[in-house]
Amino acid sequence: MDSPPATPRTTVRRLAARGRYDRETIHGILDEALVCHVGFVVDGQPYVIPTIHARVGDTLYLHGSTVNRMLTTLREGVAACVTVTIVDGLVMARSAFHHSMNYRSVVVLATAREVGDPEERRQALEAIVEHVAPGRAKDARPPSEKELRATLVLALPLDEASAKVRTGPPVDDEEDYALPCWAGVIPLTLTAGPPVDDPRLAAGIAPRPELVAYRRRPAGA
Repeated sequence: MDSPPATPRTTVRRLAARGRYDRETIHGILDEALVCHVGFVVDGQPYVIPTIHARVGDTLYLHGSTVNRMLTTLREGVAACVTVTIVDGLVMARSAFHHSMNYRSVVVLATAREVGDPEERRQALEAIVEHVAPGRAKDARPPSEKELRATLVLALPLDEASAKVRTGPPVDDEEDYALPCWAGVIPLTLTAGPPVDDPRLAAGIAPRPELVAYRRRPAGA
């Protein structure tokens, strides 16, 4: 599958070697991240709002209440900047200046469209549930007509997107390698605890094995 070329707005300039523009990398980061941050401007005031997302092909979906200010603003054609970040480790260098993090991030620049087609809306809302917990859509009740009328779904194309990735050990100044200071990487992962039953859960209902062994991974992996 061909990847769209980097545009002047998505080309990574600072530490350009960390830039990634292939679909596989961009899709994988979007699929693994639980939360995205959506940036937009209203009357000259910038806002950055965290929300859940889901990717289907080369489209990113957002959803929320029909009176959600972020979504109602974006559907009017206001430009959006969507970002996700996954932190993989703390990079401990010998100098304070070279401390860093190992991370994977994506920036998406797009103008949203409201999803009106009923089948696309259904698929998008199901994808958002599956993004959080694969397989969950089979167990949970689908949205009712009333709930669908109260929900706004937006689609953002991934035509302008880039990733930035840092991996590996610290990079110190040559003269600092002899310093008697521990250096290396402290790996970080998102770890789920055991499921906690709803107090009103009916007797005899146990979580599926996928929920008991829950872990974040790219969709489909």
